[in-house]
Amino acid sequence: MRAAIITTPGGPEVLAIQLRAVPVPGVGEILVRVRSSALNRADLLQRSGRYPAPAGVPTDIPGLEFAGEVAACGPNATQWPIGARVCGLVGGGAHAEFLVTHQRAVAAVPDAVSWDIAGASPEACITAHDALVAQAAVRPGETVLIHAVGSGVGLTAIQIARQLGARVFGTARGALKLEAARAVGMEDGATPGEAGWVGAAVKRWTNGRGVDVVLDLLGGDYVRESIAAMAPKGRLVIIGTLAGLESTLDLRFMLSRRLTVRGTVLRSRSLEERIDVTHAFAREVMPWLERGAVTTRIAATFPLERIAEAHALMESNATTGKIAIVL
Repeated sequence: MRAAIITTPGGPEVLAIQLRAVPVPGVGEILVRVRSSALNRADLLQRSGRYPAPAGVPTDIPGLEFAGEVAACGPNATQWPIGARVCGLVGGGAHAEFLVTHQRAVAAVPDAVSWDIAGASPEACITAHDALVAQAAVRPGETVLIHAVGSGVGLTAIQIARQLGARVFGTARGALKLEAARAVGMEDGATPGEAGWVGAAVKRWTNGRGVDVVLDLLGGDYVRESIAAMAPKGRLVIIGTLAGLESTLDLRFMLSRRLTVRGTVLRSRSLEERIDVTHAFAREVMPWLERGAVTTRIAATFPLERIAEAHALMESNATTGKIAIVL
C-alpha cells in the first residue's frame, strides 16, 4: 500500500510516499480501505518530533481520522460486512491506503455523506461534541465562547452548540475566519486586542453576565482572558495549546464564581473511551451530518501524493476549516 511516511523529524519536506505492507487485522479488528482523511495539528507535531505516536499504531505514518470501506475482518470481527462504509479515529496511520482498527471504534457512513466529508468529520465532530456534551454539559439557552472559532473544530462546535440550543460567540485572528463562523451560526465575534479584550467583548454580548461555557483551542493567555469573562458556575474546557502551555489564573475569582476548568484530549484515551465517544458521534452527530444540519467546511483538498503541500498550508494558518486528504 501507499503511505505517507515521516522519514525523519522536521518540516513538511521530510514527508515521503512509500510502499508498506498492508496491515493484518487482529482479533476483533477490521481492515479498512481508506478513501479520505484530513490533517490535524497533531500530525504536524508528530512530523516535527514533538508528539510521538501512542503504543500500538504506526510510529511514522501520521493521520488520526479516516473514512473508507471494510476490506477484511479479523478473528471474531463480525459487526461489519465487507464493503461497509465506515469512519472513525485512530492513534495514527490514517494517511495510508489501508489501516486496521477495532470493529467497535467506527461509525457507519450513510450514503448521503460523501467520502471527503466523512473523512474530514470524525476528529472535529467528536472533539466538539465530547467537549460540549460530556465535558461542559451545555444546556439550552446557555452562552458558549469558542477560541479559534474559524478552525475545523471551531466551526463544527458552533453548529453542534446551536443544535443543543446554545448561543455562540467566538474569537479568531482575522475577519475572514469570523465571517465563516457567522455563516454557520455564530452570533458575534472578536479579534485579539489589548489585555482584557475577551472580557470586554463578552460584556457587550451578554449584558455583563459573562459566558457559561468556553471552548479554548489555544491555551496560553487565552485561559486567563477566558476565566475573567465567565459567568457564575461557568465551565472552561481546554482543548489545545497552540498559543502556549502556561497561563496565570485568578484563583480568588475562580472560587467566588465556582468555575470549572477541564482539559481534554482524544488521542491518549483508552480503546473503550474511544469506542464510547465514537458511538456518541454515530448516534447524535452523524444524523445531523446526514441531513445537513451540521456541515464540515473543507478549505482545501489534496491527494496523498501532495501531503507535504497540505502540511505547509496548515502551518501557514491561512485556511478556514479542514484540509482533506483523498486516496
